[in-house]
Amino acid sequence: MTDTPETAPEAPAAITDTPPDRLSVNPRSEFHDWDLLRRGVGIRYNGVERTNVEEYCISEGWIRVAAGKSLDRKGNPLTIKLSGTVEAWYKS
Repeated sequence: MTDTPETAPEAPAAITDTPPDRLSVNPRSEFHDWDLLRRGVGIRYNGVERTNVEEYCISEGWIRVAAGKSLDRKGNPLTIKLSGTVEAWYKS
């Protein structure tokens, strides 16, 4: 045995059951978080579950969705902002 004190292993970061207020699937956005997206976030907009949401904000009450197949000059989908009641949850 050695006389060195044992240190407890670091605890993993606490994962809450509440999704963030704002999240984006665009990796260039400051609100992008791959770990949360990989966990799976469900979005309900005005009582209807949506699967095509590019970005959402619960506190401001809006979502961004792709506007058809239109692309901007950099190849990103054009989005429109829809205002309403937004709910988010983790799927798994």
